[in-house]
Amino acid sequence: MPLRYDDIYPSSPLLNSDEMEHPSAAALMSVRYFQAEPDVMPTEVFSEHHVLLNLSDSPHRVQNWRDGEVLDFTFQKDDIIVTPAGMRSGWRWYARSDVIVVTLDPMKVERFAQTELGMLLDPQQFRDLPLFSDPDLCAAGVMLRDALEMNDMPSTVMFEALSRVLLVKLLQRYGKRRAEEVALSARFTSRHYQRVLAFVQTRLDRTITVDELAAEAGMSPSHFSRVFKETLGSTPMQYVMAYRIEQAMKMMEDATRPLGEIALDCGFADQAHFSRSFKQVTGQTPRSFRATKTA
Repeated sequence: MPLRYDDIYPSSPLLNSDEMEHPSAAALMSVRYFQAEPDVMPTEVFSEHHVLLNLSDSPHRVQNWRDGEVLDFTFQKDDIIVTPAGMRSGWRWYARSDVIVVTLDPMKVERFAQTELGMLLDPQQFRDLPLFSDPDLCAAGVMLRDALEMNDMPSTVMFEALSRVLLVKLLQRYGKRRAEEVALSARFTSRHYQRVLAFVQTRLDRTITVDELAAEAGMSPSHFSRVFKETLGSTPMQYVMAYRIEQAMKMMEDATRPLGEIALDCGFADQAHFSRSFKQVTGQTPRSFRATKTA
């Protein structure tokens, strides 16, 4: 089992989104709220990104080891430190901590950036973002914490919405996009991707072919298919299917909306086709998925 942040933090979190009564709301990120007396956190490598939001009103000294380098600084209210996945990091703080730690799965972040924001993220995401101040982002974190503390159905819905807001703010302000090549036709760039995504979004309820996507990107179908998979890690049709399923999941949050209607709106031939495809991608039927969302 992968090591978690709270496995080595010297005190247990006061709040933890992994323990929510309705865990589906925490699918996009994990949020933990800590307070701890001065202490040391050993250097470790995590497979997830960690965003640490400082809420303490009192400035205090903090040391952060990052891949062999040491940051020694005064931690101010609303300061934020991002530790990217794969970086060896450790901590020492010299006053009582008051922090929110947001944990992000890199694959989920990458997918969210692609489908929600039309961004192709650089593989070295967040490595050049050690310390910065952002009161607005910290305020979003506080609202997440407050929704987590309530842990009832209305606050669960609020937590899910606020988690999206926080991630959008983080990526739009600090997300590092992939570098564009001078010769745009040589590879699949953000501009190609944004055109393809817009095409899929506007034709979600219709049949979509590789030839149509390639034409939108201004490439031959064979070249498009190759560079698309090299860039995004899936074939164009696998991507389209995953996008249809993601949109269907969002539509199923409305418990009154019939599955047959959702199937057609997301481009499936009928409800049976939708159910087969949904289970193939997620391992669940649409009905069982909806039951977990509304339980």
